[in-house]
Formats: sequence, structure tokens, C-alpha cells
Amino acid sequence: MIRVIIVDDQAVIREGLQVILAAQADIQVVGLAANGAELLDMLETDRPDLVLMDLRMPVMNGIRATQLVRERAPRLPVLVLTTYDDDEWVIDAVRAGASGYLLKDCSREELLAAIKGTVQGASHLDPAVAGKVMDALRYGAPSNVELMSRLSERELEILRLLATGLSNAAIGDRLALAEGTVRNYVTTIFAKLNVTDRAQATALAWRYGLMKPDAT
Repeated sequence: MIRVIIVDDQAVIREGLQVILAAQADIQVVGLAANGAELLDMLETDRPDLVLMDLRMPVMNGIRATQLVRERAPRLPVLVLTTYDDDEWVIDAVRAGASGYLLKDCSREELLAAIKGTVQGASHLDPAVAGKVMDALRYGAPSNVELMSRLSERELEILRLLATGLSNAAIGDRLALAEGTVRNYVTTIFAKLNVTDRAQATALAWRYGLMKPDAT
């Protein structure tokens, strides 16, 4: 029996997937989560064999949730199921530790095969995104030279800590800075990177190779 937690911020998607999976004799849906934070609360009690993960969600997106799943349960596979096939989402998800990447327009048969194959150790990539991953492997990770030229050493240090999920107060404690000072740095970082929130800044930190899957 394959125990699955479904993570998606849309209730109709969660419930629809639950119906599809519950019809399978060898799959059991043990949890439904509306975001990454809810998922993390379920890991210890529900003990899944696989997480079926959306990416763009409130509170905690799928990229950050995948990173934390890999930290807390390194052997637990995460299969992304999303509508997004943009390069940045695909590469960030793979770098975060996703075991596979499916688009929501896949067939029921493709979804079931991907779930069963992923639990057995296979890596499933939707044909629509496989080329993006191959290009990333072929040409290597994007250079962080441009990013470093925009940010000071202190700003890079704060960006790395921000990308691990630390609050401004926690970053201040780590670096012996006032919380207000950290807040000012974060505002400057957002402006220099042309982003509007911590999730976007975190995605850039991963995309430019400033982070590693085990970063803390």
C-alpha cells in the first residue's frame, strides 16, 4: 500500500486527486494539505510513502516545502504536480530535491504510473519539461556573478539566511544585528533583485546557485 499526502491550495484539486487515488487498491490517501506548512505538520503522524506536491501556494510554496521535506525525511520522495512549466519552476523544484515533475494536464494513467514508479525509486519527468532539465545539466547552473555584482557581501549573507526560512528576528540573532536593520537590508535586497517577497528572493537564491539542498 502506497501512502500519499496530497498538497494543493485548491480544495477541488485536492478532492479530485483523492477520488482518483482512492479508486486504486494499492494507494491510500493519508492526508490533504493546503500548503507546505500544513504538510510539515502531517509528516510525523501520517508517515507517507510519497508527497504529491503543488508549487505555487500561500504560506509556504512547494519549492520551500520540498527543501524541508528533504531535510526532515531524506528518503521520502516528492512528486511535483503543477500547472507551471516555466524554466525557473522546473529547475528550482529539481534543485530543491523533487523526485519527479508532472503537469496537471497529464492523464490519469500517467499520474498513477508516476506515483508507483517514484515510490520504487524512478525519476519521472513530464515530457514537456524534460528538455529544460537536460539543458540545465548540459549548460550547468546559471552563474551567480550577476547576482553578486548587485548585492554586497552582507546582503548575500542575509539572502542566504532568508532563503533557509529564517525570520528577520532570527537572522538578526544569527548576525548580531537589530531586527530593524535586517528589515532594511531585506528591503534593499528585494529592490536590487526586482522581487516583491521572500518566496521570489528564495527562488533566485536557488536559481543562481547560492544555496544547496541541505542549506540551514
